[in-house]
Amino acid sequence: MTSILVTGAAGFIGSHFVRHWLRRYPDDTVVALDALTYAGSLSNLEDLADRVIFVQGDIGDEALVRELLAAHRTEKVVNFAAESHNSLAVLDPGRFFRANVLGTQGLLEACRAVGVERFHHISTCEVYGDLALDSDEMFTETSPYRPRTPYNASKAGADHVVRAYHQTYGLPVTITNCANN
Repeated sequence: MTSILVTGAAGFIGSHFVRHWLRRYPDDTVVALDALTYAGSLSNLEDLADRVIFVQGDIGDEALVRELLAAHRTEKVVNFAAESHNSLAVLDPGRFFRANVLGTQGLLEACRAVGVERFHHISTCEVYGDLALDSDEMFTETSPYRPRTPYNASKAGADHVVRAYHQTYGLPVTITNCANN
């Protein structure tokens, strides 16, 4: 049995991950943290209410995250939490940098302080930029970052913060750059 914190757990992708995790590891403790902004809804976790510990809160609230990690002896964190709508990022870029970069940094700092065994960050392929539709090229993990919008740049910034916490503090991290979820 393990304890896992899933951030952004009430969002579309996060809630599906929670279901997957509980099917695969039914005895694990799942703590679901979500700010319940435009992308998160408790109805996405409604059928799991008796199997998930839900906490409404912000990943940037380092004290809250530390408290949750310590109280549940959390070993793993999966970070789905993000501001994610490209069009909104054009109108309010600061919101995206605060949530995606500074929020991720606060989450990482709490994980480092408590000593989690694994931090997995969900990113996006959009950090690499764009390819022409008829291109035979593809992005790989070694492709250079070329973000083109505030959303892309905020996710790229979060990726860099995650890598920096690994390089600087030895925090065990992984990153996936998802496409077309």
